[in-house]
Amino acid sequence: MATPSSKAGTKGVPRELRARQMLDAATEEFGARGYAAASLPAIAARVGVTKTLLHQYFGTKEDLWVACLVPVGDRLLGAVRTAMGPDGTTPQTPLRVLDAIFTALEGRRESWFVLYDTTLPPGGEAARTAAGYRSAIDRLAAAGTAELLSGAGSDDPLDADALLYVWRDLVATLVRWWVKHPEETPEAMTRRCARLFAAAAALAPEGGR
Repeated sequence: MATPSSKAGTKGVPRELRARQMLDAATEEFGARGYAAASLPAIAARVGVTKTLLHQYFGTKEDLWVACLVPVGDRLLGAVRTAMGPDGTTPQTPLRVLDAIFTALEGRRESWFVLYDTTLPPGGEAARTAAGYRSAIDRLAAAGTAELLSGAGSDDPLDADALLYVWRDLVATLVRWWVKHPEETPEAMTRRCARLFAAAAALAPEGGR
């Protein structure tokens, strides 16, 4: 997990670096506390700047949240797209996707909770931007789960819908567990998931029905 930002202050710090420090601190605060509970004074204090300077750089609290979200959303969406690849879904695709997610989040694991923040004010730019990223990731997941089921002999759309729900919750649960275990590297998490998948497959009845 990322360590708390040091109070760097403002003297002699280049503008680009200062902005990066603010975004890092804001991502930590929003990820740990959620949009509703996060505070601009607390974010400013993490960096050693004033709330006024934070406003000058990023505008409102919602503007700052969106500035934190975009790199997170781009990184995760790109990672999932790359992991799924151009050649269709295989039984190894879920593990590749999980590995890509863990790798993309390493060093900033709390950023997952920025994208999947349940405390966003409805109807605003923050909610719309988050919804766009979530929908894009969901579309990739839906295509992948449908292909997996088709390969297993199921063309029931309700099977696909149910598996999509399971996949969403599984990924979120695994990330939450990972955040509580900072000693686990992305590679270790992927190996753990492989063992869990193998154990789950062994519990399935013969014939898969």
